[in-house]
Amino acid sequence: MEKTMVNVEQAAKVIKLLGDKTRLTMIGLMIHQECCVCEFVEILDMSQPSISQHLRKLRDAGLVRERRKGKWIFYSLNKESEAYPLLEAIVRHIPDQKDKLDALEAEGKRIACN
Repeated sequence: MEKTMVNVEQAAKVIKLLGDKTRLTMIGLMIHQECCVCEFVEILDMSQPSISQHLRKLRDAGLVRERRKGKWIFYSLNKESEAYPLLEAIVRHIPDQKDKLDALEAEGKRIACN
């Protein structure tokens, strides 16, 4: 299997986007599973407009996809993106964010979007 490499400009753009702690945390969460905007709001303790702004930047860069289910929008990593291997590599070097998802589920707040 041949590894796909991104060019320097694309890598710099991705690294700059992930230089923001909020967006890096979001990527760390989505490496495990898709998340709803309301889950990001709860986990990151930020306003919905602020979360949506971060997600728009990640979506515009092609790093995440969105899926609508009723009035809810779920976000997941775009595994077809040329930058996906770079995202995976970066996430391997930060603390695992799954505990935040587990805590949300334990509080019964993951089902709020269904």
